[in-house]
Amino acid sequence: MNDFFNEAMWEKAWKDHGDTLVNNMKKAGIEPARAFDQKAKSFNEQSFNEEGRKRSTRILNWIEGQGVQFENVSVLDIGAASGVFTVPFAERGASVIAVESSPLLVELLKDNIATFAEDKVKIVHEPFENIDVKARGWSQAFDLVFVSMCPVIYDWESVEKILSCARKYCYISMPAGSTEISLLTEIWPLVTGKPFSVKHTEMGYLLHLLYLKGYSYESLVTRETKTTELSREAALEEVMTWLRIHRQAPDERIRKLVADYLDQTYPSGKVVVHQSGRYGKVLVRLQDQQMYTRER
Repeated sequence: MNDFFNEAMWEKAWKDHGDTLVNNMKKAGIEPARAFDQKAKSFNEQSFNEEGRKRSTRILNWIEGQGVQFENVSVLDIGAASGVFTVPFAERGASVIAVESSPLLVELLKDNIATFAEDKVKIVHEPFENIDVKARGWSQAFDLVFVSMCPVIYDWESVEKILSCARKYCYISMPAGSTEISLLTEIWPLVTGKPFSVKHTEMGYLLHLLYLKGYSYESLVTRETKTTELSREAALEEVMTWLRIHRQAPDERIRKLVADYLDQTYPSGKVVVHQSGRYGKVLVRLQDQQMYTRER
């Protein structure tokens, strides 16, 4: 029972936890920071269509509901992509530094922020993992540090680096379970002979360590869904990627098996994919942590 309250044990457990999204992507030969390169354009379109805008608004409204105001605040948006949150932050009056490593997403980000003044949004085109926070002058430099579904978080040490940049608040969102993808659920039994099972993710480590280390925070777990339409060719490539991420290492036999299934099941050539999952949101209050540290 004492181990349940042992910070060092939980930090080690997270660091040693091999079945993480980042680890699985790397084992599949996918560099997490460049994972969206091939679908940067479609990701950008989905981010700024009506559904994407509503999703961003819901998240920012939730943050505002916790007492955070965006007018005249400084925001560090880590993993900004094409500006899905950078743009609404700026629209609500914040000054934003947007960190993004993908060249394709950076080009789209430049287009999306073109209407703002140069001092309103600045882009840092490099991986956050490579940035020396102290040398850059980012230690406690931002009113809000924002990290949404970005693979820069993989252990407690990476969380501490992110928290060190925040002066008042830090928002982190992560999957609270493995993503449920309708097409993968269809294909999985053909490849493995077993039904696809949803797994828990590192969200549990994050919340428990924040609790043990005395942070004040609000958290929320929601179920999000989206639907996309792919060509059979695009669907085949997506399935191959998903299988690699889930450690299946598909060979030519499996590729043909999946291709034949898609041909037979989707004769129109259009594959509708439903994607859903539980996602966790955490807003950490750094000022409360500073008071707790002084009291200890």
